Amino acid sequence: MHTDLSAHLHSVECNKLIEELKACHDNHGFGKFIGICNSIDDQVIKCLKAERVARSAANRAKARERQSRYKEKLLQEEAN
Repeated sequence: MHTDLSAHLHSVECNKLIEELKACHDNHGFGKFIGICNSIDDQVIKCLKAERVARSAANRAKARERQSRYKEKLLQEEAN
């Protein structure tokens, strides 16, 4: 199962792969159940994972920055 595949949530590269997967599913009604679209699906999964990893790294960096600013404010208040 994939995350939400809405176009506004993903990069251009992932959106192309998502469209290919949807087209494959539309063109191979029964074939999608026996693995015809699996190679495209694997590419979609890898692309979505790369986006998620990048988003997590950015969130961690923001959190570290926020924590350091908070600690600085605490130290300034204690010094006063």
